[in-house]
Amino acid sequence: MALGDSFTEGLMDDLRPDGRHRGWADRVAEALAAAAVREGDDGIDYANLAVRGRLVRQVMDEQVPAAVALRPDLASIAVGVNDTLRASFDLDAVATALEGGVRSLRSSGADVLLFAFGNPVRRSRLMGTVRDRIRGYNSAVEAIARHYDCALVSFWDVAVYDDPRLWADDWLHLSPLGHAVTAECVLSTLGLGDDLWRTPLEPEARAPLPSRVAGDARWVSGHLAPWVLRRLRGESSGDAVLAKDPAWVRLPAVARDEWAK
Repeated sequence: MALGDSFTEGLMDDLRPDGRHRGWADRVAEALAAAAVREGDDGIDYANLAVRGRLVRQVMDEQVPAAVALRPDLASIAVGVNDTLRASFDLDAVATALEGGVRSLRSSGADVLLFAFGNPVRRSRLMGTVRDRIRGYNSAVEAIARHYDCALVSFWDVAVYDDPRLWADDWLHLSPLGHAVTAECVLSTLGLGDDLWRTPLEPEARAPLPSRVAGDARWVSGHLAPWVLRRLRGESSGDAVLAKDPAWVRLPAVARDEWAK
């Protein structure tokens, strides 16, 4: 079961047949289903409760109770970046909320997978203002993971995530390649893969300055300005969005070369 915000919902990945984005969590679930079949089972049950724009408190209040009711064997929680982007960010309150959700899931018998996010300055100087917030939040996540014996995925200072090809045009969400690499990372953390995902990609030629300037202008008008307007209006990108898989879906085996594309 996957809980969280747009990162786990899968925004900017390829589309599924139902028109929703696939995402790293779907890719991991498909790989786990294939592994289950190799062990003689017919697949796994999977649910994805993540909704774009959600804050830590919302995930703990809305998604964790639904997850506990479904009693997953494994639950991932990836959330917190949206909180660090808010002027009202309160690290103690956010960490306390996250710990409460982890405690509930662990008490229900679920194994929990947590995420510590990457250093944003390594790919965007504009994100430098939230670097210390993300670092502080990561420290809290790491402490919670240790205390509750959770698996932990950490992207901090992992060079491959500095590559712009892993990121969508909005500079905030993963590209399809980014989701594929993240799926490999998660599987490695779960003991079902190797560390080859950490290998940096072959370098590509740097775009000329006029092209980079034009790209920055498109980002400001196409992504930053709408985000600021939503903040001013008190709106969220996920206000009218429902979880794509709120109940168990049975996944049969999927060949590795299919889900990893």
